[in-house]
Amino acid sequence: TLKTAIGDGIGMLNLRTLMFGGTRMWKGSVNSLYIWSYLVMSLLRSRRKRGRCPQNNKQNVTPDQNSFKLKLNNETTIMASGINQAAGKLPAIAKKVQNLGDMGVWQKSRAFHDLIGYINGTSSAIQGIKTTDEIFESEMLKKLLRLFDALEKLVEQNPPLEQPQRFGNKAYRDWAQAMRELLPELLEQLLPDDKKRYQVELGQYLTESFGNATRIDYGTGHELSFLFFLCSLFKAEILQERDIVSAALRLFNRYLELARQLQRTYNMEPAGSQGVWSLDDFQFVPFIWGSAQLAVKSPFDPSKFVDEAIITEYKDHFMFISCIDYICKVKTGHFGEHSNQLWSITDVPTWAKINAGLVKMYQKEILSKFPVIQHVYFGELMTFEPVSSGTTLSNARLGHVAPPPSKRICIGTPNLVPPVPVATAPPPPAESLSIEQNVGDSSSESSDNSVVLRPSTSSSSLVAAAEGSGDKPSKE
Repeated sequence: TLKTAIGDGIGMLNLRTLMFGGTRMWKGSVNSLYIWSYLVMSLLRSRRKRGRCPQNNKQNVTPDQNSFKLKLNNETTIMASGINQAAGKLPAIAKKVQNLGDMGVWQKSRAFHDLIGYINGTSSAIQGIKTTDEIFESEMLKKLLRLFDALEKLVEQNPPLEQPQRFGNKAYRDWAQAMRELLPELLEQLLPDDKKRYQVELGQYLTESFGNATRIDYGTGHELSFLFFLCSLFKAEILQERDIVSAALRLFNRYLELARQLQRTYNMEPAGSQGVWSLDDFQFVPFIWGSAQLAVKSPFDPSKFVDEAIITEYKDHFMFISCIDYICKVKTGHFGEHSNQLWSITDVPTWAKINAGLVKMYQKEILSKFPVIQHVYFGELMTFEPVSSGTTLSNARLGHVAPPPSKRICIGTPNLVPPVPVATAPPPPAESLSIEQNVGDSSSESSDNSVVLRPSTSSSSLVAAAEGSGDKPSKE
């Protein structure tokens, strides 16, 4: 063998060195040959370990047809099983924001614009509607609600452990593991056959929305992942235009209830909280949508939302007051001391102005923070691809009764045929409305409160949707 040959060669050189007095030439030859032999043997050992040596490749290994790997950032892989690959090519799901320089790309991405459009479109749709009002619920939305019932049962099956730590009950990791094992099965049963190609992406967003099992914490980044899940449901046309209200007041509210249950049961630590200077330790979006609910026909002024009587009466009817009630239960002391940012909102005159300020704060404090966005996954539905040059963000215009959802929000690829203009009077400006109704404008930049979410970004679709969505094509 090669090893024996090299050994014999070294032995012969050593013998000649002894016989002829060991000149410097022979010593140099022996040292050089020893080094080269060591390198050759190391290379052979490494090839055998990696299975590249011909003697280790006598059998052909066939991959498991029920499992596959998706490469993430050239470093991380996730395993998924039992997915029907015949439905189409699976999207690459990856974390795209790797450094601070990527934050500018994120803020010009299709996902960023669709997210803001979805948040503002929902705000326009739920004005004046209580959480307890009777609203339309499609069969698909009811199935999604039952999915959360199944996840809630896992909490009962994984009770908290007796441990001395203040934060982070380790039983949460058991719940998280059970959730990760159950979700693929639940999504496969829930999704129609023609939508199963989105199962992996939807599952990734939903899995990431309940907290981190390593740190046992929860924060606005996990809430953001659930917003990606909701927005993806509309972009994939799994939920339709008529589901826009129930998706917020039923599905998101159900998610909020489960998230709070997890926080209390397992003493989850706030992820990235700024303490007294943060809006809330765990949530942000329910304050945005909750203020939108109150933008029309609010039964109380913003200055009253910290009153105990108001909280008791309206905590079940408005998401904003539900959040205030939860804060008062988990924190002690004067409200202005432990929730200074919320306390300062009481000085704002209208709920519509509160909503506009919260959206700007959300973009600045959550969506513009690298520690949050670096953990966000992107795929086919929530794509990191850039929008066309000149595209502007959609805005919510609150303070007047919005048109029906079908006239306000378009999900999926818009109709490229321009609609026939209808002569209708424009809505009155918010400033002219009665102060007693607690209304006001939320955006002076937007001429319409409609939102367009679409899976493609073709130039023709941008032109067709520009007028209604706030997306303006470039002037090229």
